[in-house]
Amino acid sequence: MTTIRVSNATISYDDVGTGPPVLLIHAGIADRRMWRAQVAALRDRHRVIAMDLRGYGESDLPATAFAHHDDVIGLLDALGVARAALVGCSFGGAVAIDVAIAHPDRVTALALFGSALGGHDWSDATEQLWDDLVGAVDPEDLDAMADAEVRFWVVGPHRQPADVDPELIAFAREMDRRALAAEAALGDVTHRELDPPAARRLGEIGVPVLVGAGALDVPDILALADLISTGIPTARRLPDVPDAAHLLPLECPGPVDAALREFLADTVR
Repeated sequence: MTTIRVSNATISYDDVGTGPPVLLIHAGIADRRMWRAQVAALRDRHRVIAMDLRGYGESDLPATAFAHHDDVIGLLDALGVARAALVGCSFGGAVAIDVAIAHPDRVTALALFGSALGGHDWSDATEQLWDDLVGAVDPEDLDAMADAEVRFWVVGPHRQPADVDPELIAFAREMDRRALAAEAALGDVTHRELDPPAARRLGEIGVPVLVGAGALDVPDILALADLISTGIPTARRLPDVPDAAHLLPLECPGPVDAALREFLADTVR
């Protein structure tokens, strides 16, 4: 683990390999460790940088206003990287999209897995699905919330916990417990959102984009994958990966690694 100062915050990151730069941005229920398979798969051809977003993992959270998409650029600046391909999962995908819109000259390509999208609201059906799967949970009970989020996102609506590798569940829960503490602290700090939000600006993105999702993810995420891939003229939608839910790169690294290697070889020099 290495740290560097970015816009008054200490950002933790891993930086391995040589070649065209690729920056990995984790899900909101995880940290940079979720990319362990992709770091190993890409480092022979790329400089691979996996960051902890401000407040997550081992990055700190000063009590000053910030924007995640600006932190990404700050990290690239601090590392002397002029342009990079961005790979994001879930909330990390939303951050990657924001970077591509706010700083288009700094991004060579986007790969998005189970991506969220700034300015897009969850459907009533997703809220009902949460009620059906986990019910009422005290948001201040971070252990209970971690169990609930892992049940909802990592196991997903189409499986039971017993159907999922217990090591995956334990690792996801440990990451999510830390992420929930981060989100509680983030609530007390001003976060500058992209304005107008990305949901209204997808057509501004002109770099190659790869969009993927796990077939067992919640329906809103699959719908978002379709929306993003149709809203960005340069996007290509991958077939949904069977036997995977929201943390697709962690749960099923094989097809993700293969898709990334092919995509980056074709688009990033």
